[in-house]
Amino acid sequence: MAEIPSLDDATRTQLEAAAFRRLVEHFRSRTDVQNVDVMTLAGVCRNCLAKWYRAAAEERGVALTDEAAREIIYGMPYAEWKATHQK
Repeated sequence: MAEIPSLDDATRTQLEAAAFRRLVEHFRSRTDVQNVDVMTLAGVCRNCLAKWYRAAAEERGVALTDEAAREIIYGMPYAEWKATHQK
């Protein structure tokens, strides 16, 4: 079993945020991969991330619509992404 270093809350949050940003960038760069394919294989997709993002915002008192959360994840309006990349 690997030794996991002890992290303070701020460092852990920074690492989690960096990993999340990298995942979002990866999804943005892989427009050839459809949400349904990711959902079938992993049980999660871009829309799931957007919903989790919106829920986290709401938990912190930040009003965010589903559409705004999707735009944050997709890097563009969802309708534009669908028209451009969805097969």
